[in-house]
Amino acid sequence: MPPALPLADQLLAMASGAWVTQMIHVAAELGLADALAGGERDCDDLAASCDADPDALFRLLRGLASLGIFQETAPRRFALTPLAELLGSDHPQSLRQFARMLGAEHYLSWDDLLHSVRTGENAFRHRHGCSVFEWYERNPERGAVFDGAMGDFSRPETEAVLAAFDFSAIGQLVDVGGGRGELLMTVLRATPGLRGVVFDQPHVLAPVAVPADLEGRLELVGGDFFASAPTGADAYLLKHILHDWHDDACRTILRHIRTAMAPGGRVLILEQVIPPGNAPFPGKLLDLNMLVMTEGGRERTPGEYALLLESAGLNLLRIHPTASAVSVVEAVAG
Repeated sequence: MPPALPLADQLLAMASGAWVTQMIHVAAELGLADALAGGERDCDDLAASCDADPDALFRLLRGLASLGIFQETAPRRFALTPLAELLGSDHPQSLRQFARMLGAEHYLSWDDLLHSVRTGENAFRHRHGCSVFEWYERNPERGAVFDGAMGDFSRPETEAVLAAFDFSAIGQLVDVGGGRGELLMTVLRATPGLRGVVFDQPHVLAPVAVPADLEGRLELVGGDFFASAPTGADAYLLKHILHDWHDDACRTILRHIRTAMAPGGRVLILEQVIPPGNAPFPGKLLDLNMLVMTEGGRERTPGEYALLLESAGLNLLRIHPTASAVSVVEAVAG
């Protein structure tokens, strides 16, 4: 094993992480992985196709290559690496849109983390004067990047959830705040006989069409989860919804579901549940992103979920870990 870096070098590497964020972000914005999908290219040729300065682009690619993202195969000539391939738009595990999001509005809001820690207020509103979701509605091009980023983020989690949780005993499943339905469509295709409802705001569902292979099994219902939920389903799924909101807002959402659910129904919450101790866990950093970006959102511990569910008339039944950082928090009526 290579020797550990001196402590000062370790801290400096962490402190300069913002440089790497922006390097990856610029590569994603320029579409460098897409431009190299056909094979290695000279930096001048690549710069012309990506509308970049040749010397500056070379310096960017040289820096990224030192991190294993792209490789210089000959002087000023570059090719993809397995890491760089993940920035390709068509890669099945693409993270391009996620990198574009992290390096733009998220990056600028994290610049105000000090404000959030001092005041408890979210930095995004402090900087922009509105919530992040209102801002995306006003900036639809960035909203489309956000939607794509959530798809990037969700793919590995969805596979892990399907491997860890059995949906076959459920007759009808409502995906509350289900966006454009990618998650529920995947669950339906993996679970014959299951019927589903994607429930989200009408403008979110407007561009969505039910695929031919799911006709008769999938329904799209517009509405507001702060006002109601579709009635009579066996289970209600909330994936990365509750972590966007403070406890009072979460209680409102959960109480509407509690009122709407069929007798014996369940609530399935897909979130990163924070474990105790000092061990690394992605949710501990994602929790800070919720502080910076949302109106009181947070990642929660098992105990915090138990209390939140109880306050909404639900009982925590069990927490199903998965191979990803996300768990399935299963609750029933109290």
